[in-house]
Amino acid sequence: MKRPLRVVVAKPGLDGHDRGAKIIARAFRDAGFEVIYTGIFQTSEMIVRTVLEEDADILGLSILSGSHMHFAEEICGALREQAVREVLVIMGGILPPRDIPKVKEAGVAEVFGPGTPTARIVEYVREWQGAA
Repeated sequence: MKRPLRVVVAKPGLDGHDRGAKIIARAFRDAGFEVIYTGIFQTSEMIVRTVLEEDADILGLSILSGSHMHFAEEICGALREQAVREVLVIMGGILPPRDIPKVKEAGVAEVFGPGTPTARIVEYVREWQGAA
């Protein structure tokens, strides 16, 4: 029997608004995923270490502070350097439309903005799982 996908949900930086992160963590848990929520005020290093130590398949970043470019580049770069296998990185938050292609270039697979139904996010991850 295959183990459930493991998801780390993280709040990088000084962004203390974690309602969305908690909602998506619960949606993943309710969908049968194993969920590790890091809590707020996490550094890039702390997040990458958690992903590696927990052998996570997916990293969900929740960013509302405007620092999405910095964290996308830093975290995705560190994961490419240190991860044994591919980790799906998704991001939620408020991003200017012009920045979405840039965070995807850095390694974020998909960005989910405000109002995205949690079922759509879970569906996206399940589609990725089926293709992997």
